Amino acid sequence: MAVATIEAVRQSDAVQLVLSGEWTLATMPQPISGFELRLRDLAISKPGWDLRSISRLDSAGAILLWRAWGRQWPASLAVSSGHRALLERVEAVGPDLQPEQSMDPLAWLTVPGGLTLTAGNHLAAMVAMIGQLVLDVAYLSVHRRDIPWREFSANLYKSGAQALPVTALIGFLIGVVLSYLSSLQLRTFGADIFIVNLLGISIVRELGPVLVAILVAGRSGSAMTAQIGVMRVTEEIDALATMGVSRSQRLVLPKVLALAVAMPLLVIWCSAAGIIGGMVSAKLQMGLSYGFFVDTLPRVVPVANVWIGLSKGVVFGVLIALIACHFGLRVKPNTESLSARTTTSVVTSITVVILVDAVFAVFTRNLGLP
Repeated sequence: MAVATIEAVRQSDAVQLVLSGEWTLATMPQPISGFELRLRDLAISKPGWDLRSISRLDSAGAILLWRAWGRQWPASLAVSSGHRALLERVEAVGPDLQPEQSMDPLAWLTVPGGLTLTAGNHLAAMVAMIGQLVLDVAYLSVHRRDIPWREFSANLYKSGAQALPVTALIGFLIGVVLSYLSSLQLRTFGADIFIVNLLGISIVRELGPVLVAILVAGRSGSAMTAQIGVMRVTEEIDALATMGVSRSQRLVLPKVLALAVAMPLLVIWCSAAGIIGGMVSAKLQMGLSYGFFVDTLPRVVPVANVWIGLSKGVVFGVLIALIACHFGLRVKPNTESLSARTTTSVVTSITVVILVDAVFAVFTRNLGLP
């Protein structure tokens, strides 16, 4: 196997480049990019080219020569008929031009329209999923032997019991921080005792449900999406359909019911931890006794706030589970789609939680609730 070589021969006032050996992808000097640069430097002086000594020439070698010549035939070229035919085929292919990306004058209209249609498709799929869940509940209320108790208990344990430590820690720390920051402002106006009102209402009504929802969306929601997505990749969902097992009854419904039950309990748990953290911080920062805090809290925080927080927990849990299952069922059989859908599920869940919380605030305000 002869390596591709180049020899410069001076004839009177002109320089002749004599190419010999095998000009193939396997025999050309590596790296090929450096060899191409050398050929282009030699072609600057416009020498004559003698290719008759080349024993083998493949498409890679022909493309390399054609690029070195600036995509045009040199003025002086000696080549065999077979090699010339190969070079002519390379010439016929044309340059590798990148298509020009023209600006769409209606992009300002088509892009928002496309996003709106995509959101509409997702919303329609969510409504269809909710309708299917209603039918499943009606079916299982009649055929109680088919109720997936094992799947429900497993999801309840994973989404609820295993989330207790992290929710308690986050709630406690948020209570400490909120109490510390509030005490700095309340002390200025001599309103130390109102820290109980501030902590009680803010944690029980707003921070507790929202914090738990964000934690559950990032922890349990992503896990649900990934679980269903992996089942899509491994074709387990198709196997369930082949065996006549409803995917909504075995996969979606247990997750929705489990989060609907677990979320209000986690809200109570996180709110209690937050109030305890605020109480400890108030004792250290402002000298408020634990007995005063515990005695004042039920009088300054109406019971309606507790029910609002619990109702938020139920709604947030159902929405997070629906969104997680929706994007999990839309995973395509590849790992890139799995990661993208999992990320989209978490971001969408958190966004929806914040939007629904704002709706709750407006709705309760219009009802005149405390």
